[in-house]
Amino acid sequence: MPTIFTKIINGEIPCFKVAEDENFLAFLDINPNAKGHTLCIPKKEVNKILELDEETYLGLMSFSRKVGIALEKTVDCKRVGMSVIGLEVPHVHVHLIPLNEMEDATFQHKVKLSNEELSGLAQTIAAKVV
Repeated sequence: MPTIFTKIINGEIPCFKVAEDENFLAFLDINPNAKGHTLCIPKKEVNKILELDEETYLGLMSFSRKVGIALEKTVDCKRVGMSVIGLEVPHVHVHLIPLNEMEDATFQHKVKLSNEELSGLAQTIAAKVV
C-alpha cells in the first residue's frame, strides 16, 4: 500500500510544494514544529534512510541543502535544523525546521498556520530555491 508521501508525489493528496525535481520533492509540513517546517523526500518509496542507495542518499542531502538555504533566507530563525526520524511515515523524509529554541526541534510544540499562510510561504521559499 502506498504511503501518504507516495500519494502526495502522485498528486492524489495536495501539498504546499516548495521544490521538486525528477527525484525529490519538498513540501511544507501541515503540522509544523515552526513556521516553514519543510519535508524533503525521495520520489522513490523507501522506508529507512540507510536503505537508500548511496546516489539517492547523497542526492537527497544535496536537495535538502538547497531547500534549507532557501528556507533560511525566508523565515526569520537562528538556523535551520535537519532531522531524520522516520517513525511516523514509512517513507524516507528529512525534516528542515527553522530553529530559534531547542523546543522547536522536539516535535512536542506545534504552530498553526492557515492554508493561505502555508500557500504564500511555500511560494516565497520556492522562489528562493536555487
